[in-house]
Amino acid sequence: MRYLAVDETQNLTFSETQQPVIASDECLIKVQAIGINRADLLQKAGKYPAPKGESEILGIEVSGTLETVGDDVTLWQPGQSVYALVPGGGYAEYVKVKATHLMALAAQNTATQGAAIAETFLTAYQSLFTIAKLQPGEKVLIHAGASGVGCAAIQLAKARGCMVVTTVGSDEKAKACKALGADTAINYKQKDFAAWAKENHCQFDVIVDVVAGDYVAKNINVAALDCRIVTLAILGGRFSQDFDMAKMLAKRISLFASTLRNRSDDYKATLVADFDRDFAASIADGSLQPVIDSVYSWQDANLAHQRMANNANIGKLVLEVD
Repeated sequence: MRYLAVDETQNLTFSETQQPVIASDECLIKVQAIGINRADLLQKAGKYPAPKGESEILGIEVSGTLETVGDDVTLWQPGQSVYALVPGGGYAEYVKVKATHLMALAAQNTATQGAAIAETFLTAYQSLFTIAKLQPGEKVLIHAGASGVGCAAIQLAKARGCMVVTTVGSDEKAKACKALGADTAINYKQKDFAAWAKENHCQFDVIVDVVAGDYVAKNINVAALDCRIVTLAILGGRFSQDFDMAKMLAKRISLFASTLRNRSDDYKATLVADFDRDFAASIADGSLQPVIDSVYSWQDANLAHQRMANNANIGKLVLEVD
């Protein structure tokens, strides 16, 4: 099968390898579309290796049709349209996945849309509900609101009747977040979110952060009593100079650090089942929608990676396999 390999200059080029061999509890997906994630850029740069024993091919999010199913798989059949989170191997014509990690693609959703759902919505769902235990009516701060995860988190929080504030890097991104339901979108190049919170007497019950760095101290400053802060990435740096443990104690703040890719198979199966129970119907009827910035042929994967590296996208970047 063809797949996209990383060459010595960190460019993606086509290469050939054997199709994955599935175990009895796995399925083989014929890939039609691939969701691009920042994890792909990090892995390409040698900073985020695949979990031990998993494919070293890039790609953690795909959609397509089931080619074959394992001997112990009873709930899925060849030919079904699916989307899934995979631990690696997504930038290829075929990828294997645990059957318990599959989600059915509704008839009204395209494969391109399917490739934009799994990583973003599962990560957002995990952050808001599995970890932060978000309750209806709470106040939520979502950093990088125009990212794929940010767009999903806005929709999920609003679906639970929460007040949502986001931070973004441009007025265009702010407009997009408000169109998704965000009550306020703060352009951090024009206004500091901590200053905004102070001026508006606003403190947050849940904060989803992919920035870290200087944002850690600011998050603590805008946190409400018993706030839950979920950190997913460190785009702003791994260290915080002004971390104030006294404020953490006074506000009884819970600070979580989370990744999804290296979670156990059982954890992911439970997460998929919970998300399916709570929001699959909303995905199917269009109440929740993946936000797609741009669609590229997988022959143009390098262009898509550059757009993400430039932080130019609003929502997901998707590759179509042709």
